[in-house]
Amino acid sequence: MQTLFIRGPSATFRMTVLVVASIALMAVDHQWKSLELVRSTLSGILYPLQYTIDLPIRLYYWSDEVLSNQQSLLEKNREFEARHLENRVQLQKLDIIEKENERLRKLLGAIPKTTERLLVAEIIKVDLDPYRQLILLNKGNSSDVYRGQPIIDALGIMGQVIHVGPMSSTAMLITDASHAIPVQVNRTGLRAIAFGTGKIDQLDLRHLPNNVDIKEGDLLITSGLGQIFPPNFPIAIISKVERPAGEPFARITAKPHAQLDKSREVLLVWRNTPQPATTETTDSEASSEKNETGPDSAEKAETTTDTTTDAESDVKPKKQAKPGRGNRE
Repeated sequence: MQTLFIRGPSATFRMTVLVVASIALMAVDHQWKSLELVRSTLSGILYPLQYTIDLPIRLYYWSDEVLSNQQSLLEKNREFEARHLENRVQLQKLDIIEKENERLRKLLGAIPKTTERLLVAEIIKVDLDPYRQLILLNKGNSSDVYRGQPIIDALGIMGQVIHVGPMSSTAMLITDASHAIPVQVNRTGLRAIAFGTGKIDQLDLRHLPNNVDIKEGDLLITSGLGQIFPPNFPIAIISKVERPAGEPFARITAKPHAQLDKSREVLLVWRNTPQPATTETTDSEASSEKNETGPDSAEKAETTTDTTTDAESDVKPKKQAKPGRGNRE
C-alpha cells in the first residue's frame, strides 16, 4: 500500500545541518574571503528590496522632520511678530513722550522769570460749545489750586480756575461768553477789556472810540489790573478792525494767542500770594478806564470789569455784575 505522506528528515536534523553549513561558510569566508563576490552580487540584487522595505520608515522620519521644522518656523514667526508689534508700540510711546517733552519745554519757555510758583496740569475733559467753554484739570485742592487762578499754555493766557475740587478743578477759557479780561495793547499801552464770544477763535474789544490807535496784528497782553492775571502775558492778536462811519465805537476782534483747542497740558500760575480780585481793585480799574475813554465808555468799562471780577470767582459771573453802579454815578 502506497503512503500519502512521505516523512523526510526531522526538523532537528535540518536545523543542525543548516547551522553547521553556516558556520563552515563563515569560517571559509573569514579565512580566504572567497564569498566576497557572492556577497556583492546578492547585495546588488537585494538592495531594491531593502530600499522598498525602508521607504515607509524614511518617509515617516522625513515628514516628521518637515512638520517639526515648519512648526518651529511658525512659532518663531509668531514670536518675531509679537516682538515687532511690541517694538512698534514702544516706538509710538517714545514718539508720544518726545512730543510731550517738547510741549513741556515750550511751556517752561513761556514762563516769565518773575513768576514764583508753577504747576503743570493735564486737561482731562473739554466742554466747548457756544454757551460755555470749560476744561477739567487733574489738579485740585491737594495741589493748592485756588479759585481765580490763571492758567496758561506755551503761547499765552488760556483762562482761569472757577471751581476747585479735592483732586481736580474746572477752568473757564477766555473765549467763554461770560468771561472778560483786562488787556493792554503792547504797541501803544492802550488798556481795554477783551470779552469772550463763545467762539474758540475770537475775542471782542468793546466800547473803544472809533478813532482809537489800534490796528490788525497788534499784540494784546495782560495789564495786571484786577490782581488776577500776572502782567505781560500774551492774550491775543488783533485780527479785524472796523470803523463804521457815524458810530462812536469801533468793532474790534482778536484771535487768542494760546492754543485753546489743541493744548493738552497747561500751567497753573501762582502770583506771590493767591489774591482773588476785590471790589476795591475792580473799582480802581474801572476808574482808570473812565479817565481814558470818557463817561459813556467808563460806565461800560466799569460794568464789564465787574463782570471780569465775578467771572474770575464764580461759574456765572455776569449774573453777579452790577451794571447799575455806573448809572448811579
